[in-house]
Amino acid sequence: MRFSRQIPGISVLVLLTCFSLAQSPELVEKSHRVKELMAEGKYEDAIPLCRELVRAMPNDPGLVLNLGLALDMSGNKQEAVREYEAALKLAPGQYPALLLLGTAYLDLGQPAKAIDPLERALKAQPDSVDAQETLAEAFLGVGRLSDAAHRFEALAQAHPDSAKAWYGLGSCYEGLAQKSFDELAKIAPGSAYWLNLVAESRLDTKQNYSAFYFYRQALAKTPSMRGAHAAIAEIYKDTGHPDWASVEEEKERQLPPPDCTAQKLECEFRAGNFAKVVEMSAGAANAEAYYWRTRAYNRLAMDAYVRLGQLPLSMETHELRAKIESKRRQYAEAVKEWREALKLSPGNRYVEKQLAMDLFYVGDLASAQAQFQDLLKMEPNAPNLNYLLGETILRAQKPQDAIPFLERAIKADPGMLPAQKSLGLAYLQDRQAQKAIPHLKEALPIDDDGSVRYQLGRAYQASGEASLAQAMFKQYQEKQSAQQAERKATEAEVAITPPD
Repeated sequence: MRFSRQIPGISVLVLLTCFSLAQSPELVEKSHRVKELMAEGKYEDAIPLCRELVRAMPNDPGLVLNLGLALDMSGNKQEAVREYEAALKLAPGQYPALLLLGTAYLDLGQPAKAIDPLERALKAQPDSVDAQETLAEAFLGVGRLSDAAHRFEALAQAHPDSAKAWYGLGSCYEGLAQKSFDELAKIAPGSAYWLNLVAESRLDTKQNYSAFYFYRQALAKTPSMRGAHAAIAEIYKDTGHPDWASVEEEKERQLPPPDCTAQKLECEFRAGNFAKVVEMSAGAANAEAYYWRTRAYNRLAMDAYVRLGQLPLSMETHELRAKIESKRRQYAEAVKEWREALKLSPGNRYVEKQLAMDLFYVGDLASAQAQFQDLLKMEPNAPNLNYLLGETILRAQKPQDAIPFLERAIKADPGMLPAQKSLGLAYLQDRQAQKAIPHLKEALPIDDDGSVRYQLGRAYQASGEASLAQAMFKQYQEKQSAQQAERKATEAEVAITPPD
C-alpha cells in the first residue's frame, strides 16, 4: 500500500551554486533569476535557464541538481532522475541528490530503485527525517513491511505529531495483518479462526448480513469462541432486534474466561497487549497464532489511525478518510476527502490518481476524464491510466474516442485483461466486430457473469459466424442461470434469523 508523499523540504537556496566573483556577470544574473523563479514556484520557467547554466558549466553538480529539481517539481520525473544521477556522478554521496533521486523513483512507482539512494542519503545524514520517512515508504512499497514498520515506529516515537509517521505505521500494520490472514487461509481455510476473521472484516465495513452469516458459521464449528456472540448481538441491535441481542449477550456472559496458562495469546490480546501478542507469536505457524497475530496487527493499525485522527487535519487524515469511504463504496464522500487532501498537497500525483478513480466509480465521467487526461500528460504510456481513461470515455458512449487509449494500454501491458475486454467492447460498439473478437476472447478468463460471452456472441453474429455465436449465447445463459441460483442460495444463507 502506497501513501502520498511530497518532495522533501530541501531549500532551493541550498541547492543553488554560489558563483565566484570571477564568473561571468551574465551567469550570475541567470543564477539569481533561477533562485527567484524557484522560490516563486515557477519551475517550468526556471528549466530553460537551468539548462543554459548547465551548458555553461557542465561539471558543476549544484547546477545539474537544480535542473533536476526544476524538472521534478514541474512533473518531469523521468528527466529529473537522469539529472540527479548526473549530479551524483559529479559529486558521489551528495545528500540532496540522493534524497531527491530516491523520492523521484517513488513518484515513478519504482520503490525498489529508491532504496539504495535513500539508504545512502540516510548514511550521509542519519538524523534526516525526510530520508527516514521516504526510506520507510520505499520499504512499504516493496513489501518489506516489518522493516517499514520499525522505521515508522521510531519516527512516531520521536515525532508524535507527525501525521506521516502514524499513517505509515497504520499502513504497515494493515499489510502485516493481511499477510498473517493470508497464511491462515493457506493452512486452515474454513476454520472457525478463518470464519471469525472474515466476519470481523465484514462487520468493519457495515456488511451486517454477511458478517452475521460468517459469525454463525464460526460458532457452529467452535461454540466456545469468545467474542462471536457479542458481535452477533451488535448486529441484532444495528438491524432492529434488541430482544435477540439480549439473548446473544447472555450467551457471551456464560462463556468461561480463557485459561491463561494455555491460552496465553488470547489473554494478552484481551489485556490490550497487542505488540506482545505479535512478539509472542513470531515464528509460530499454527492457526491459533495466525489468528491472534492478525487480530493484534489490526488493532495496532487501528490505534495508529486513532493517533492520526487526534492530530490537526492533514493530507494524511483526509487520505485515510477517503480510503475508508472507498472501502465502504461511499465514493461521493471519498471524492470530497481526496479534494480536501489536494488542497493541502497541490499537484500530488498519487492523490490525483485516487481522486480520478473515485470520480469514475461515482459516475462523474466528465470530471474523471479530465483528471485522467491531466495525469497522462506526464505518464503518456502508463497502461493503467490509458485503460482507465479509455474505459471512462467508453462509458460515456464514445467508443471511437476510447479505442486509441485502450490500444495503448494493451500495447504496454498485453496481459491487462480488463483493457482487453474494454477494447473488444469498443470495437464492437464501433461496428468493427472482427477486431473485437480476439480481444473479447482474451478477456474470457475474467468473465464471471457471462457478459463477455454475450458480447463475443454478438461479435461472432455480426461477423457471420452463426454456430460460434450460438455456442457463446448458450454459455452466457448457463452462466446467468448458475448465478441466479447461487444468488438465491446466498440470500437465504445470509438472512438475519433469531438466536438458536
